[in-house]
Amino acid sequence: MEQGHQRICCDRAVFTAKSQSEVIADVKAGSKYAFKTLYEQHIGRVYALCYRLTGDKSLAEDASQEVFIQLWRKIANYDGNSQFSTWLHSVTANVTISYMRKQRSWFQRMLNIETSGITEPVAPQETDDNDLDMHIRALPERARLVFVLYAVEGYRHEEIASMLNMAVGSSKAQLHRARGLLKNAMGCTDE
Repeated sequence: MEQGHQRICCDRAVFTAKSQSEVIADVKAGSKYAFKTLYEQHIGRVYALCYRLTGDKSLAEDASQEVFIQLWRKIANYDGNSQFSTWLHSVTANVTISYMRKQRSWFQRMLNIETSGITEPVAPQETDDNDLDMHIRALPERARLVFVLYAVEGYRHEEIASMLNMAVGSSKAQLHRARGLLKNAMGCTDE
């Protein structure tokens, strides 16, 4: 058995497993097998965050792929000073936001339809009205991004403002907007 491996024994199987730091070192050295292991360990969490941010399964799948492409290219930037999952979470949020910007049509970028208030998303049909995830996905893009990053993922408004290229006050306003829309969608009153 190679040094640095843990021996894991079960009734029917004996196998070795590398620690996450060893897998990351192997990925940095160019091991595709180690990268596959890293992918399998983290794809669920990466996809979940991408889906919360995009609100669309297809976009989330594409964004997840983009995250792992960027991870392969930028794994050398991981210095080990924080947990890998924390670093990957940050990479995922940044890559997904960047990916979403690239996916907007030229027309949308030029007229800035989403922030003009001209259109509101159509609520999905045939689902439970109390399904919070469904209501979050129905939020306008900027409100959804801020809400997910702040309320679900725990980022501060200063971090969100930097990630989304907006003022801190705009981040706070979008959070307030998202909360109001969610309350309305769920039939909550302030009384």
